[in-house]
Amino acid sequence: MGKWGVSAGKWHADAKEDQGIHTTEDSKFFGISAGFPSFSNKGKDLIIQYQAKYEKDVECGGGYVKVGPKMADAKAFGDPTAYNIMFGPDKCGYNKRTHLIFNYDGKNVLKKSDLSYKQEDEGTSHLYTMILKPDNTVRVEIDQEKIYEGSVKEDWEVLKAKRISDPEDKKPEDWSDDSMIDDPEDKKPDDWVEEKRIVDSEAKKPDDWDDEEDGEWEPPMKDNDAYKGEWFVKRISNPAYKGVWTAREIDNPDYKDDDEIYAYDDFGFIGFDLWQVKSGSIFDNVIICDDRAEADEFAKKWKALNEVEKAKKKEEDDAKSKEDELKKKDEAADDDDDDDDDDLEDKKDDSEEM
Repeated sequence: MGKWGVSAGKWHADAKEDQGIHTTEDSKFFGISAGFPSFSNKGKDLIIQYQAKYEKDVECGGGYVKVGPKMADAKAFGDPTAYNIMFGPDKCGYNKRTHLIFNYDGKNVLKKSDLSYKQEDEGTSHLYTMILKPDNTVRVEIDQEKIYEGSVKEDWEVLKAKRISDPEDKKPEDWSDDSMIDDPEDKKPDDWVEEKRIVDSEAKKPDDWDDEEDGEWEPPMKDNDAYKGEWFVKRISNPAYKGVWTAREIDNPDYKDDDEIYAYDDFGFIGFDLWQVKSGSIFDNVIICDDRAEADEFAKKWKALNEVEKAKKKEEDDAKSKEDELKKKDEAADDDDDDDDDDLEDKKDDSEEM
């Protein structure tokens, strides 16, 4: 889906070596995938790592990869193609995060809390690394810096809860969970006035008022000087208050532990399945492996490119700053010239008057 190209972006070390696949059309769905010999990650680390560069802010869209079981027909790749893991940046408006979704028991499960979004609008490449381990923990790095490390069991709702509220436990009828109540002793004073507006008793019908032409005359309303506002009964602490009632907890009969949440029987493809409002994203240096040293060695390609990108970005930023400074100076000089011209005009006018 979508029109893909290849590009190294505006900042690069080598125009050919630094090329990656490139989204080229705005407001499009993009889909592209590659297959490989099937494997299982059981008993091993699984490392998914790739490089993403947003040449401009995507505004709304993703830059994530999907990795899953071998597809019968790769040409049909796209939503709803089943996948095992989805990983990478996603943004729409103010909502932005780094996605990490695991498919477990046929369901795609999101992390309970969002991972940091690092793909800001600055045009340099970022390296995304996910390491899934046989102890059911996962580590996420962006630009080789840890942004998360923790338990899949605890931070994804992959398993049913160990403990649940007892459905047989009911709140007692005499249980009071209102901490405050109306004071039964507090009564509204007899002289309390709640009428904000009253009929002006001193108003008189105008002498020229004609009931047939003007209708039946009614005296106007006026503010009530005795108005005291709406009366409310005083609130007091409830002596019968027992606290917030909660049902007792019991072991969940549906809970089933699983020490192999991390394990998938089959990985056979990796792909990008994206919607992007603004295109211009470049993806490169994709690796799936079980050896951290191999992944780190592969990351050197990103590191070298990133250093060049940052240097060139700094040059561009510095040049723009100088340009802005010169522009401000020119504008200030123009303002001074205008002031001098105004002074000459004033002097000329004074001379003519003399």
